[in-house]
Amino acid sequence: MKVRTRLTLLFTLVTAMLISFYGVAIYYSSKEARETSFYTELKSEAVAKANLFFQGDLSEKEMHQLYKNNTQTLSEVQVAIYDSGFNLVYHDDSKVDYVKENTEMLSKIFKSKQLFFFLDDFQVAGIVYSHQGKQYAITAAAYDQYGYNSINHLLTISIVSFIIILVLIYLAGLFLSKKALSPAVKMVEQIKRINAGKLQLRLDESEEKGEFHELEKSFNQMLERLDHSFSTQKHFVSNISHELNTPLAAMTAELELALQKNYTQEEYQKIILNALTDVKNMSKLSGSLMDLAKASYDPAEISFSEIRIDEILMDSYAKIRKENPQYIIHLNIDPEMDEQKLIHRGNPYLLLVAFNNLIDNACKYASDGSCLIDVALVADHLSIQFINTGISISEKDQQNIFKPFYRAENSFNKKGYGIGLYLTQKIIDLHQARIQASSEENTTSFQILFT
Repeated sequence: MKVRTRLTLLFTLVTAMLISFYGVAIYYSSKEARETSFYTELKSEAVAKANLFFQGDLSEKEMHQLYKNNTQTLSEVQVAIYDSGFNLVYHDDSKVDYVKENTEMLSKIFKSKQLFFFLDDFQVAGIVYSHQGKQYAITAAAYDQYGYNSINHLLTISIVSFIIILVLIYLAGLFLSKKALSPAVKMVEQIKRINAGKLQLRLDESEEKGEFHELEKSFNQMLERLDHSFSTQKHFVSNISHELNTPLAAMTAELELALQKNYTQEEYQKIILNALTDVKNMSKLSGSLMDLAKASYDPAEISFSEIRIDEILMDSYAKIRKENPQYIIHLNIDPEMDEQKLIHRGNPYLLLVAFNNLIDNACKYASDGSCLIDVALVADHLSIQFINTGISISEKDQQNIFKPFYRAENSFNKKGYGIGLYLTQKIIDLHQARIQASSEENTTSFQILFT
């Protein structure tokens, strides 16, 4: 069921319930008012007949004749008068007795002074009337033809009006929901035109501020991110293909050359050594890509725990020194630093990868193969700097150095794939920290600030 139809039906249902409640309340209040009003008329008629009987000049026969004449044109009230001994004193028409008074009924009237009740469709009013020191029980009964006709007419009008109003409300609901949801319909039509090859398309944002404007704005922002993600992915795959193709082409050429003629043992060893170097480069590239994939996981899927940053730095120091004995690494930790400042929530493996990349990068591009790691507090936040001396990084390269597969101008004579710093930044971002590069006067520094 469409939202438009569902909203219309719900709107109609709620309105029907409210109108029904209102109509029932009006009907029953009118019904109660009719009953109360007619009981009052019966009571007045009983008193008037009693006054006419006891104090008037009409005889009982004349009163009977008056009653019969009135019953021919209207629903006349039938009155009966009983004395305290329950003896009938007067009755408008004893042959057609509506009430059929008995001792129990008369006793209740004398006891309660007045009594109102229904006999089938007839309403009955019983009162006590005093005359010359004696008390009489008077009953007045009649069928309220006019009142019932009015109530039934009110009920008929209410039902017909209810049906008409519901139909009008349903039609109005369809019109209003169509008008209210027209931006959504327009959005759906525009979204259908957007696919993987047309991510540059955007929704038209309405000028009127509201929920649909926010939805259009959020959807366009999502398209921006998807477009950027697809572009990055294409660029990423293109670069990976290029980086993998280079060592594969070299290995293929070396091996094809080895098959063309017989070589000496030394020459075969040289060919195998070259191929092995290419395999190691591919293995290193593959490892970097695996680390990048792990750093690209949803943060909710990465395991974080309380770790000591200095211990991760020591592990990284030991690993880099073992793989590259020629590197000179100095680790300087402020001795006055509170140990609690070195404890942060993080993933040990990913931080180790980030620190390895920064240390290796600093030593690789240093003029003397050395790196200074300085750990201190900056504005009460833990700061780690990786400093080396050598060729400076230009301002242009500093702006792009954290992009994937980007190689700075001074790095073309060094082995690398342009993944390390990009991977490092993603890892640092995952740990709610910041990394920035600065380079001047042949000194380059990468600073990580844990907030």
